[in-house]
Amino acid sequence: MNKSLGIKILIIILVLLIIVAGVLLAMRILKQEEPVVSLGQETINEVSQTPPVEEEYVPKIFNGDKRPVAVMIDNHKSAMPQANLDKAYIVYEIIVEGGETRLMAVYKGQDDLDKIGPIRSSRHYFLDYALENDAIYVHYGWSPQAQSDIKKLGINNINGITESSTSFWRANDKYAPHNAVSDMENVMKIAERKEYRTTSSMDSLFNYVEEVNLESENSQTANAFSIEYSQANTVRYEYDAENKNYIRYSRGEKQVDWDTEEPVTVKNIVITKVENYDLNDGENKGRQTLSNIGTFDGYYITNGRVIPIKCTKDSRKEQTVYKDLEGNEIEVNDGNTFIQICPINSNIEFE
Repeated sequence: MNKSLGIKILIIILVLLIIVAGVLLAMRILKQEEPVVSLGQETINEVSQTPPVEEEYVPKIFNGDKRPVAVMIDNHKSAMPQANLDKAYIVYEIIVEGGETRLMAVYKGQDDLDKIGPIRSSRHYFLDYALENDAIYVHYGWSPQAQSDIKKLGINNINGITESSTSFWRANDKYAPHNAVSDMENVMKIAERKEYRTTSSMDSLFNYVEEVNLESENSQTANAFSIEYSQANTVRYEYDAENKNYIRYSRGEKQVDWDTEEPVTVKNIVITKVENYDLNDGENKGRQTLSNIGTFDGYYITNGRVIPIKCTKDSRKEQTVYKDLEGNEIEVNDGNTFIQICPINSNIEFE
């Protein structure tokens, strides 16, 4: 092989080595980790991902901006059964004259209810609980103090006695005064005619969550319990473990719906014990009043368990705050709630 050919071969080999070295260098650069930027003492990745934002829980029982509607419901033995009690997100039960109780069912966004009632007259202390839900207040008549307080407190109210018989009517299968009824369509038409606000931005009374666990040192079993309002009226709840709710009884009878005859079931029960006494309204009918502003003992019951709580209401218009004995505001299961505001000396028994 001559000298000229050898030089050419050497040049080709060098060129090939340079090409191979370039390819290897390029591959090495491409495999390097992505560049970082130094910010003071911290180093952050230029393409770091934003952590996911935890979404706030939106309850099914209380959502949307429609203003609640609170309806006075007759709870006399002759008024049972009532219509659509378990469609309310909250039902208050409070003692009235004669050892009876009356209910106030609070509905939100239940526009298709074709029967509500029997509807009964107002008592002044129920207004405190309509106010804490920012509700339009529906009743059929009123006591003298309720009439005065509705005006004084500026309550957006609908008195069925003053409305037409097509808006509020008497059912044929019960007798007066235990048979006055209406429906949500007529109630809302009247509210619009009176130019009442029909939306609300008020927060819910309770902190709803998907699932509450009451397994704590302060909790105990509550598979059944009773609340004695008076000698004539005891409320009882029995836990249905399969459906994880309570079946409600009143005066020894299972409460059912007026039309469907399905049992009234309840997810949460809150008990508040307050003092009640005779109201001196000049009519000598034994009407009651409540000392319900302040802090009171109570219980929260759900899913077969109960814990003691403190219930604080600072004024007639402010929402009641419910806290456990450690001072934490309670969380409530996403479902309907009956609030049993009972006499301070009520006999309450858990099983």
